[in-house]
Amino acid sequence: MVRIGVLGTGRITRRLVADMQSTEGVEVVAIASRMRSRARWSADQYGIASPHGDYQSLIDRDDLDAVYIATPPADHAELAIASARSGKHVLCEKPMVVSPAELSAVDEACRLSGVIWMDATAWLHHERTEAFWKWIGDGRLGEVTHVSASVSFYRPFQSDDHRLKAIHGGGCRLDLGWYAAGLILAADAATRSATGLTSKDDEAGTSSVYANAVMEGDVETRVTAVVQLPSRISATLSCGYDAASRKWFEVAGSEASLICDDFTRPWPDRPARCWIHDRAGAVVSESFEGCQERRMIETFADFVRSSRTDATGTVASEAGESAMKLRSFQDQCRATTELVAAIGESCRVGGVVAI
Repeated sequence: MVRIGVLGTGRITRRLVADMQSTEGVEVVAIASRMRSRARWSADQYGIASPHGDYQSLIDRDDLDAVYIATPPADHAELAIASARSGKHVLCEKPMVVSPAELSAVDEACRLSGVIWMDATAWLHHERTEAFWKWIGDGRLGEVTHVSASVSFYRPFQSDDHRLKAIHGGGCRLDLGWYAAGLILAADAATRSATGLTSKDDEAGTSSVYANAVMEGDVETRVTAVVQLPSRISATLSCGYDAASRKWFEVAGSEASLICDDFTRPWPDRPARCWIHDRAGAVVSESFEGCQERRMIETFADFVRSSRTDATGTVASEAGESAMKLRSFQDQCRATTELVAAIGESCRVGGVVAI
């Protein structure tokens, strides 16, 4: 049994707690908020035995294996580091952190404490997503040349929403841009793997971004970016709080394009779906079942079990098949963090920024 404590009682917590509680081999032991009344209300709603009116007291519990961090993004690094130092594995909502420097600090704290970390970007764990990379790898699309990704929700705010406050890590770039940037980078990684490009090939190429933002106060409410990747793939990214719901992408190749209109999370009451459009106009649709959040939780729990049962005392991030899988998710998180940061820098300086 992997015993998890939850830090944060916001909107996203409700869904993930339910998925944790329905995942075999996982137990939600405690939940914490900065306000004990909110922690108590959430514990009562979700059937969790132990509410905490502060984060540190939960982190210090000796009956937890891991924490799930679902606070505003600006708090993620501090809470992840504190959890690691207390010997807790870390599953953290996206964006994992607000800067590459923070991610390096989290990674170092986890390594020193012998625990693992993983970002809770659920779409990466769906069976459909695995099919995306397989189709790119087996040449079904031909030579991939361009990726477009757009994620938007029209003013999806609650009262006192942290997404409208820069001090809390707000703005659409960190919130929605994380998905679009991650999709672009994962498609690029699948292409490089399929074509056998190496790090030396990457060094010979160019990697840059040009972006601009529409601001609301001190946070981005719309961001548009053009990305050039070392694999010679070009990409466009759009995210914002001023357009109707979009969560789609297109991976364009010389033979066909792969299109999905709900990659971040399948539309309610519909199977997860996608389409392949070939250059003659033929369309093939594919659909998939399964819950990406539960698969993500199962994967994280397996990483935790692997790390604590390794006979040599080596954590999963250091050796073995589990380590390679974990490292692929961590590398994806690092690359996404760097691209999202570069987009922010390009918006700030008004010019092209190297990634």
